[in-house]
Amino acid sequence: MAEPARKQPHPALEPVRAAATATYAAFIGCGFGPATYLSRLAEVREHLHLSTGRLGMILLATAAGALCFRPLAGRVIRRLGQRRTVAVCSVMAGAGQVLLGAGDVAGVAVVVLGLAVVGFAGAGWDVAMNVQGTRVEREFGRSVMPRFHAAYSMGTVGGASIGVLMVLAGVPVAAHLLVTGVLTAVVMPLAVRRFLPDAVHEPDSPADRRGGHRPQSFWREPRTVLIGLFVLAFGFGEGAGSDWIGVSVVDGYHGQAVVGTAAFATFLLSTTVTRWFGGGLLDRFGRVAVLRASSAVAATGLVLFVSGLGLPTAFAGVALWGTGIAFGYPVGMSAAADDPRYAAQRVAVASTIGKVSSFAGPPLLGLLGDRLGLLHTLLVVAALQLVACAIAAVTRPPAVAPAAAPALKSA
Repeated sequence: MAEPARKQPHPALEPVRAAATATYAAFIGCGFGPATYLSRLAEVREHLHLSTGRLGMILLATAAGALCFRPLAGRVIRRLGQRRTVAVCSVMAGAGQVLLGAGDVAGVAVVVLGLAVVGFAGAGWDVAMNVQGTRVEREFGRSVMPRFHAAYSMGTVGGASIGVLMVLAGVPVAAHLLVTGVLTAVVMPLAVRRFLPDAVHEPDSPADRRGGHRPQSFWREPRTVLIGLFVLAFGFGEGAGSDWIGVSVVDGYHGQAVVGTAAFATFLLSTTVTRWFGGGLLDRFGRVAVLRASSAVAATGLVLFVSGLGLPTAFAGVALWGTGIAFGYPVGMSAAADDPRYAAQRVAVASTIGKVSSFAGPPLLGLLGDRLGLLHTLLVVAALQLVACAIAAVTRPPAVAPAAAPALKSA
């Protein structure tokens, strides 16, 4: 169980609050873009006449782009800084969204290029904002990373909800993504100007190399690698929900595209609510207990979703699935950043391992779905939640950790 928060006033309250606001904005923007194009995925599949298996292979481009960047993320962030990394990557992500919209008309090759650009840029954006989030969390002295990830989920809910409206209104995919791409590229660099400055400590300094902390050494740390595997198991569940809920409702329950989009929005909404209001559970009961319970809830929701008992049961399953999956990624990032001196490097390693789920998940589930049916294939995701439960203890804070900052009253 976590130590009680300390109540004495913090000497630099306003900069931390401003940084928290900027971090919320970064998470919202990072979630909004992917949810926007995923909300139109069923239409793109129909327009381009794609099978489930081929769609899964195309979605692989996002993960491939991300995996090209993530191993380099620690060094890039150290050189550019967290703020500039998010700013540059958000402009690239906006350009990728525009390409995705054009691909709905121009064909599969443009869609693949757009997904690769979005994946590459999104990886840098993700790591940099998570490192900033853990920095702000240390200043507050209590668990706020789930709330930052709730902001990400709010962005996804917003993107998916607008997607529903665009589908109902008959707005072309290309026009929709053109507008959101331009807004992303313009708004986000302005929104992150109040990030806290990067720590003075330089992890790649000669002293660190003599002490065994070369960049590649973080990949050989058992705890960091296990945290990455934990994030992978939860990330597989979250990614499967984002990629396949809408398509599963259309194929498995014979629902219309708008029903699939609504199910996707339900998943995102349940994840958002849990992350926003659930941080106190982590402070009260500790990371390990909460994460073990979460994996059980996620597995239960998945079983309900694949049961085929009807749309009401499927929607209930989606809600439990989203609730259970909510804490995995943010708590994994907090655990990787327990030592602030090496937060960027360890977050980069853990998130790279975790995002293998994005690389392997779409083609694996797509190919299995062509043979077994997509609903039954999602039982693989339920089984991975048992793996997450088994290794959740790795997220427990080290016995000797840097002193926490005094707890602040708002995040």
